[in-house]
Amino acid sequence: MKNVVPPAKPHRAARGRPRAFDRDQALARAMEVFWSKGYEAASLADLTRAMRINPPSLYAAFGDKESLFIEAVHRYHETIREGCPYAGEATARAAVERLLTELSRVFTDRGHPAGCLAVMAMVTAGTSSARLQRMLAEERAMAKARLRERIQLGVDEGDVPAGTNVTALTEFYAAVIMGMSLSAREGASRKALLTMVETAMRAWPQPAKRAARRSAVAA
Repeated sequence: MKNVVPPAKPHRAARGRPRAFDRDQALARAMEVFWSKGYEAASLADLTRAMRINPPSLYAAFGDKESLFIEAVHRYHETIREGCPYAGEATARAAVERLLTELSRVFTDRGHPAGCLAVMAMVTAGTSSARLQRMLAEERAMAKARLRERIQLGVDEGDVPAGTNVTALTEFYAAVIMGMSLSAREGASRKALLTMVETAMRAWPQPAKRAARRSAVAA
């Protein structure tokens, strides 16, 4: 999986006086500040210092701090989606396991702050504006919807038992992801997160025949 903090992309300057900085690279640096400090603790001075621009340039290119944060969160989610196309796995179980495995690497990669920017945003923007709260809720809903869609496809294709509560299963693995992120923020290693992945995958619904055999053995 590629690094979550991507390299700068070519940027076409607008007409008139060209910018003295690379907007895409500045956004990547701002994303790291928010990732490390959270939304509310990241000051304008922190952001401009990391982005290597002055406040007028920040406002001219991104608007206010809230707009910059929203763009940074969107950038983060896009990079995660591009770097982990788990939906293409042969089965729903393999897809979920791949997602969790890849995230264990992302969350513990020393090339950027630990954990998940989206989870960090959720726990540090509690008193932010309705606009920001709505954006974070929409991002979480979209991520869950993609996961739910892949699990539902598994039900439709027969590799997930019929009658599985797809919504509950989606919520369970979403909670696992959040727990992995918080553990990584507290210093958990990738090995520790992979152990969490292995444990979580044991909760995956078993085919009816296999479940019946296990019940018979237990009896």
